[in-house]
Amino acid sequence: MQTEVKLTTEQVMEARHSVRKYDASQAIPRGVLNEILRLAATAPSSWNLQHWRFLVVTDQTHKERLLPIAYGQQQVVDAPAVIVILADLEADKSALPIYNDSLAKGLVNEQVRDTLVAQIENAYRDNPQLARDEAIRNSSLAAMQLMLAAKAKGYDTCPMGGFDRDALIQAFNIPGRYLPSMIITVGKASVPAHPTSRFGLDELVIENSF
Repeated sequence: MQTEVKLTTEQVMEARHSVRKYDASQAIPRGVLNEILRLAATAPSSWNLQHWRFLVVTDQTHKERLLPIAYGQQQVVDAPAVIVILADLEADKSALPIYNDSLAKGLVNEQVRDTLVAQIENAYRDNPQLARDEAIRNSSLAAMQLMLAAKAKGYDTCPMGGFDRDALIQAFNIPGRYLPSMIITVGKASVPAHPTSRFGLDELVIENSF
């Protein structure tokens, strides 16, 4: 019997690399994939609006449709699961349902709910660029968390920004509310990821001010 090895958070972060070659014979049990998605959805978000949706592509026919959209990147066909991260451009519409639920659970009172919902509505109404910025920023937090959750469960990932967004929207009937911001392949590596060099902290950290 194979014993599951639990990685620490630090080990997961250091072990995660972008994998582009997958063992197509290694499926992901749906329960495990759902747990990865559940963990991804615990990411933080502005006003708790949860600006992400996950388009899960596991059917081989759909993955074949995705291949030319992703400019022929073979991993979208070989990986058992492909997750399209959808950034919610109308996340303000989630405010009332979210805070009504919080009210019902006793997490906020009516005054707090009304104040927060008004803040959200005013912010989105008065600043059109905010909707796009917040959608991409917050959905990216969920995307990173998804990749770490996958690695913790023993699966590899690759974030992909190279795809035809308009063709993806059309081929998969994605509503205008959602902006595809990233594609993430998930599966078992058939070939280890290429090692990468990283800047040291002396190159990355600015103390207090430039």
